[in-house]
Amino acid sequence: MASLQEQLLKAGLTTKQKTRQANADKRKKNKQKRSGVQHDATLQEQVKQELAKTKAEKQAKDHALNEQKKQQLADKEQALRIKQILTHHQIKNVAGDNEYNYTFGNKIKKLPLNSSTHRALVNGRLSLCGLDETTYLVTRETADKLAELDAKVVLVQNDKVVDEQVDENDPYADYQIPDDLMW
Repeated sequence: MASLQEQLLKAGLTTKQKTRQANADKRKKNKQKRSGVQHDATLQEQVKQELAKTKAEKQAKDHALNEQKKQQLADKEQALRIKQILTHHQIKNVAGDNEYNYTFGNKIKKLPLNSSTHRALVNGRLSLCGLDETTYLVTRETADKLAELDAKVVLVQNDKVVDEQVDENDPYADYQIPDDLMW
């Protein structure tokens, strides 16, 4: 049986020149396939290396992103814990005639207090804490606990604890000088 090329030549559908050209193209393709087998192996190796590299980069990026999310979650958790401690342990109903001046951020603020609360704040038994533009009056122990979590929350914590007892031999006992002058 004759090949397809011979049948097309007999029928007059193609010429000898076109059949030679088709055979040459066929030989070139076969030769490229045979010589390209080695190139394909190196290409496959390069592709594998690139895939491994991109996979490692993606894992590193995912790990960094995961660590960042964990840190954000921990920060949010800590902020909520601080807010909960402040709202639960805050001392209320201490308004009075005495004013205590303190700084919150870049502003100087005044807090009206009754005399016993003012004395306790000056002597260090009470402390002022601030969060989200709100001031909280808390005990010294609560302020110490909050300072362990975040020291920026504590606004005023006086270290000076003054004995309320007056020395009997003190010649200036009648002329007490206030620790926090009010003007």
